[in-house]
Amino acid sequence: MTPLKAAFLSFSMLSGILLWGAAVYVGDAAAGHPPIDGYGVNATR
Repeated sequence: MTPLKAAFLSFSMLSGILLWGAAVYVGDAAAGHPPIDGYGVNATR
């Protein structure tokens, strides 16, 4: 694999992970769910 292909693959994977995380956050916010951290702790209101 050439360095250019490896850089493109890394950029694509990072972009996909970031967009997936943003989509999950937006979906939960639209449904009115409170934010939850990685340990399952809800934010208090």
